[in-house]
Amino acid sequence: MALTKKEEQILRSIVVASENDPTKLEFPPGDPQFPATPTVKIDVPGFSDVWLKDESQNTTGTHKDRMAWEMVVTYKAFLLSKKAGRIKKLPTVSILSSGSAAFAIQTQLKKYGLPNLRVLMDSHTDPGRVRHLQKIDCNVFLEDLGRKIFQGEDILRFTKNEQGFDITSNEAYDPAVRCYDWLSYEIINTDAEYIFVPFGTGQLYENILNVIKKELGDKLHDPRFTGRMKILQKASVLGATTTNPKSKADKLYAPFLPFAHYSKQWIKFYRYTGLTGEMSRVYALQEKYLDAAMKIARSHGIDCEPSGIAGLGLLLQIKDKIPKDKKILIVNTGRTKWE
Repeated sequence: MALTKKEEQILRSIVVASENDPTKLEFPPGDPQFPATPTVKIDVPGFSDVWLKDESQNTTGTHKDRMAWEMVVTYKAFLLSKKAGRIKKLPTVSILSSGSAAFAIQTQLKKYGLPNLRVLMDSHTDPGRVRHLQKIDCNVFLEDLGRKIFQGEDILRFTKNEQGFDITSNEAYDPAVRCYDWLSYEIINTDAEYIFVPFGTGQLYENILNVIKKELGDKLHDPRFTGRMKILQKASVLGATTTNPKSKADKLYAPFLPFAHYSKQWIKFYRYTGLTGEMSRVYALQEKYLDAAMKIARSHGIDCEPSGIAGLGLLLQIKDKIPKDKKILIVNTGRTKWE
């Protein structure tokens, strides 16, 4: 089935330069660069070499902008499929989100004139956050997300989108690998021996470890990799999460994590086979360290929220277990710019 005139225009407007060529960039759209966001040195008491990867510099303020761009790229594939007659109309996509991912994705979909996102949110979500999403034409559906594990089929059903696609899970679409591979290379190229990352869905954490595994296992390195193998071989990736339902790091708490591939056995296997450092695991963050982390970040002019700066909180929590002179990287996943 032929594309409409509007769809032809949308197709031409989505420019994808390359999948992994750092000389042919595509992100951020309009001003592509690699690395896409800055890494700055910060002062943390007791440590001499701490750096912060600042994803707050993305368009809507978080690393979720990378996922949003990949959804636009996916819609380019849908448009080409429609043009070839394989599908009759563009599908609508659904996501389970606390807000940041939905805001970033809908911002891009709206920019390119693509179908509006359908969002499943917890019924206890701040009404103001819901209104922000509705303001940019998200179709929001509220449910009690603490009562069960919501699989992809549930998300599609509750968002009245049975014929569409759920992009929360990896069942039909793999956002972990595609959305955060460039970010993962930006992270490991810093040559940090200790990498602290917020752990919510686990997709970024998983992607970093899988990229490390790929580079350690392949004789032919990805052209985006510019780090040192000797450091990569012993680098530890530490995930910061919370088990406290009242935590300030609200985007890291979930009674169920149906879409994370994380398991203690998986990380243990990586450690035992030399694919990651001995400190690699996911840690439960104590609330008192979040306030100290926020204070340090703000003193450096870093735009963040407790969920996004949780890695720094974890460093403060286990400071006695981390060598004081080693290079440390904190990944700040940012704070959504709702306005």
